[in-house]
Amino acid sequence: MGIAASKLAAIAVILSVGAALAGPGGAGHGHGDETAYGKAGDPKKPARIVQVVMSERDGKMAFIPDRLEIRRGEQIRFQLRNNGELDHELVLATLEENLKHAVEMQKNPDMEHDDPNAKRLAPKKTGEIVWAFTKAGEFDFSCLIPGHREAGMTGKIIVK
Repeated sequence: MGIAASKLAAIAVILSVGAALAGPGGAGHGHGDETAYGKAGDPKKPARIVQVVMSERDGKMAFIPDRLEIRRGEQIRFQLRNNGELDHELVLATLEENLKHAVEMQKNPDMEHDDPNAKRLAPKKTGEIVWAFTKAGEFDFSCLIPGHREAGMTGKIIVK
């Protein structure tokens, strides 16, 4: 193998490792990319506001509300507030994707998300996710920080 070919091989390895570490869905979750559960919303367009509070009490962790009904085609502006004493995150995906990603989070609990479908918040902080639900179905939102989903920090979105 020549020098040029070995450099190309090294670049290919670096790119594949970077994609594997990129978070839920890897490199394919850019703005405008459609997923099974919709696509990143356009903050400049109208959206229904849904407030979601993250908290922990009496050994349980929760999203309030933990069940949402949304019309297909609707854009939602999730206004997130962490009322707890610990970091929490909201990751919107299919249940299968979130369960798979939770395993990755067990290996790398400090993984930061820079995806349009996820937001991590420190205690007493706020944030938002703007998401367009383009497909009908049942979807999941969970806190994937190790132990949080298992302590009850999960919810369901039903898109009709």
